[in-house]
Amino acid sequence: MKIGKIFGNIKRFFKDVIAEAKKVDWPTRQETLRYTAIVITISLSIAVFLGLLDVIYQAILRQLIS
Repeated sequence: MKIGKIFGNIKRFFKDVIAEAKKVDWPTRQETLRYTAIVITISLSIAVFLGLLDVIYQAILRQLIS
């Protein structure tokens, strides 16, 4: 395979990537902030839930061990 053909393929690949990126329907700033807030809220909720389960299981194990 010739070096020129390899670089031609790479060049075409990046042109295609740019063309596809222009077709993407990017979210607005407000949508991005809203989605970020949702992800953070769900993550914190799950962390609190798992923390509570941990405390409950620790209490149960202490009772079983004692």
